[in-house]
Amino acid sequence: MAKTIYTAAVDLGATSGRVILGAWSKNKLTLTEAHRFPNDYRELGSNAYWELGTFWSEVQTGLRKAVALLPNRVKLSSVGVDTWGCDHVLLNDAGRLVFPPHAYRDERTQAGIKALEKNGASAIYAATGIPNVFYNTSLQLAETIASCPAVTDLATHCLFLSDYFNFLLSGRMENELTVVSTSQLLDVKSNDWSLTALNHFHIPPQWFTKPKLAGAKLGAVKNFLELAGVQVIACPGHDTACAYDAMPAAEDGNDIFLSSGTWSLVGFESDKPVLGAAAEKARVANERTGDGGYRPLTNVVGLFLLEQIMADFKQRPQSDREWATLISAAQKLPVSKDLLDLTDRAFTSPASMKAAIDAQLRKRKLNVPKTLAAYTRLICDSIGEGHAKCIRAFEGMTNKIFKRILIVGGGSKNQLLCQATADATGLPVISFSLEGTAVGNMARQLIALKAVKDLKTFRRLLSADLKQKTYRPN
Repeated sequence: MAKTIYTAAVDLGATSGRVILGAWSKNKLTLTEAHRFPNDYRELGSNAYWELGTFWSEVQTGLRKAVALLPNRVKLSSVGVDTWGCDHVLLNDAGRLVFPPHAYRDERTQAGIKALEKNGASAIYAATGIPNVFYNTSLQLAETIASCPAVTDLATHCLFLSDYFNFLLSGRMENELTVVSTSQLLDVKSNDWSLTALNHFHIPPQWFTKPKLAGAKLGAVKNFLELAGVQVIACPGHDTACAYDAMPAAEDGNDIFLSSGTWSLVGFESDKPVLGAAAEKARVANERTGDGGYRPLTNVVGLFLLEQIMADFKQRPQSDREWATLISAAQKLPVSKDLLDLTDRAFTSPASMKAAIDAQLRKRKLNVPKTLAAYTRLICDSIGEGHAKCIRAFEGMTNKIFKRILIVGGGSKNQLLCQATADATGLPVISFSLEGTAVGNMARQLIALKAVKDLKTFRRLLSADLKQKTYRPN
């Protein structure tokens, strides 16, 4: 009888966290959610902070629940942590926080981003391959040092949040490559830190360790009786990198990866970065895969538009059936001829999304929709074209011809959006019923445990048992 290997994925998002138990048996992965909990930052004065003590308490609760789900006399083999990118902690040698952990939504870096745009932006992009965004770790650390110079004497280590929870579990202070790659501090042409960026932002290089590739074993869990002897494995620390690992991509490298939710993240896997003036203008982020490769991607405003418009109509669907009814009604309407300009900054955080959309349409002397279904049709068609523009830009920058789009996330369940994307791009869109981040997290654990040979093998085995639906362009 084949042995079942049990792993735990700690998957922390900026709005909610969860601990998932994975069972690998006969080349199949079964997931069981052990614990789910809300995450949120707290505002103090004009700043926003994470309550990491609460996070850690919930993680411990989730891991205890995961252990309780195991069959009798069966032990957990490993645990891995993934989180969102950019946010971090500053610690001393004793592992104590020496500065409050800010949340990325904090607007304290606005002055810094404006200064960077005036001086050095292109040089930093050339060095790191990461566009200038207010929440980048580079800008956050620069602001911390400028506002509190004493921190350079107090802090000896900078860990990203996935690194930090790995430390709480294992006692090891290490930086992992994928989450480091979100920081605007990693050298785009190596797997090490960019001295150009560190010097520009006046950040001490000694705060960091050389980034570890995903799959590195950090040692057994410490000071946690229920998990005694369980191996801590540095899975891809960035949740998007985990989602990429979970996608059953073709081996020819000609798939587009689309993570569709509040934002649409459009990208692909590559053995080299996408750089240059066109890439900088398109805000291409050259983030990394767990094995040190590249995953160039760009952001398109996504289903945030639809989420917000529902607040105006006060008609948010409350069940899968109600969602299906809305999408079906929108599908029956004609394809939108005049699409929204998704780059309009008025869509970023409007008091009323309906008012923002209406204003843009009226400015362009276009008709304004009259029903929620009509807005839904317009929004999905516009997002589909947004995806197409990104793909065309990538093809122009790389001379690649993409063959398929693999979509995961909330948008993968939206039939209208999937079909609109297929029609706009002229490419088949393949939707997966897939818990991307948790599956990718566990994939790297299983590879490190030698239960699976490599990622290529894992993807092949996963795809054999994966439910999928293909949308072909009309």
